[in-house]
Amino acid sequence: MPELPEVEGVVRELSPVSIGRTISDVNVSDVIRKSKELGKEAIVKGKTLEDFIEELATMTIVDITRRSKYIYFHLEKDGLPHLLVSHLGMTGAWFVVDTLEAITEQKFKNHIHVVFNMADGGLLVYSDIRRFGELRLLQKEEDYLPLMKMAPEPFESIAVDHFLAMAALPKYARKPIKEVIMDGHVISGCGNIYATEALFRMKIHPGRATERISEKRKRELFQEIVDVLQESIDAGGSSISDYRNINGEAGTMQTRLKMYGKKVCGTCGKDTKSMKIAGRTSVYCPKCQR
Repeated sequence: MPELPEVEGVVRELSPVSIGRTISDVNVSDVIRKSKELGKEAIVKGKTLEDFIEELATMTIVDITRRSKYIYFHLEKDGLPHLLVSHLGMTGAWFVVDTLEAITEQKFKNHIHVVFNMADGGLLVYSDIRRFGELRLLQKEEDYLPLMKMAPEPFESIAVDHFLAMAALPKYARKPIKEVIMDGHVISGCGNIYATEALFRMKIHPGRATERISEKRKRELFQEIVDVLQESIDAGGSSISDYRNINGEAGTMQTRLKMYGKKVCGTCGKDTKSMKIAGRTSVYCPKCQR
């Protein structure tokens, strides 16, 4: 699943080629239409397709920002603000193209689900192979409560104190530290890849109970998370599995990862081990991480 650095990369690529453009109309796939008919909500969430399409027509993209793992399209119509919130799920991808034929990777071309036709003739395209992503049209962020419950951005000065306060709560104190730092209510945007890397850099076992880590070490761990997130942003994210930034371009952070997906520890040469934490496979070095 794309984490904070990958989403940041998408935002940075989308912004200069999308801001200021106006949506003329929207097309959605038969898969989404069928899902709605069956009472489900594949990708387009919280509205009927008719309302989603009608409301987006003639909206102008005035800004694109990131909040945790979400992309915020700030829109305007008739002088009123609106917000299109996008989560990439496992395999979501955005493309800005003149025609659908310009999407070169067939697996993305085969799973195009929403096409925003732009007034200038171009296309803003959302493709999602596994359809775990979402598009949610709101008037404002407060209209969808889960967005308001996210932790502060990790780069904000208040984020470390928020992390320490949350980690001390009985709800989190006895949980494995990796589960805690992957919780978006505790730290925004840190998923399996970067939690694995930060814990390895700190030589902390992913299964260690949070309460068994000193405040000093927690502060150091938080800073390590911030550092590895920033390093990945600078490298364009980790292109693992089906993640791409816009138009199918890949990042390079995957070449710098020291523990995620490794069979052998690059520090001591010992075989790595894995365990399930919060439903995710956690790879670690049994010698370096205690």
